[in-house]
Amino acid sequence: MANTLFVDLWSDVVCPFCALGRVQLDSAIASFEHGEDVVVRLHAFELDPRPHGPSELSLEELVAQKYGRSVEEIRAHHRSLEAQAASFGLSWNFDNARPSNTLDAHRLTTLAKTQGLEYNMSERLFRAYFEEGLLVSDHGVLNVLADEVGVEGASTLWSSDVFIAEVRAEEANATELGLSGVPAFVIDEKFLVSGAQGVETLRSVLDRAWARRGA
Repeated sequence: MANTLFVDLWSDVVCPFCALGRVQLDSAIASFEHGEDVVVRLHAFELDPRPHGPSELSLEELVAQKYGRSVEEIRAHHRSLEAQAASFGLSWNFDNARPSNTLDAHRLTTLAKTQGLEYNMSERLFRAYFEEGLLVSDHGVLNVLADEVGVEGASTLWSSDVFIAEVRAEEANATELGLSGVPAFVIDEKFLVSGAQGVETLRSVLDRAWARRGA
């Protein structure tokens, strides 16, 4: 593992910039000369950690209220994000998105991590939320998604507090590092990239991180 370059990524499964940042990172790694030596470690971050169920308001209405913008402005922004996602082959539909708390989705990803499937589980959750309009706080939905990915034991989580402490610890770590928003990429434990800044930016930082090792 001496040559391994770690990318620590904090994100939330209902964050569009996190989903875009993930595919941007994948593209950057694919074009990186030492891409086979890159290992991505996923960490939990909740945009809204309050315990709450699904809202009767649309996502556009919720976002407009949160940021003091009009629904029309948010709708235009969502269309722009859908176009960006489409450039990576993704078929997003914000009209169907069902916002809710994501603690249990992060617990499921943590379970998947114990089975080496966290990257696949995280990707499946993004797709469920942004493309399929699934409620990613619903335990039945999470069980089905886990089965699709091959994660075992998901149904046993919901009657316990297993992995809650692990999720909270990752969120506390983000706070200690001064990370106030996501996605947040910490590359080789030295370089921070905040937000979905694009493939070229991430690739440039990967190059700099590798070059610094040989300096």
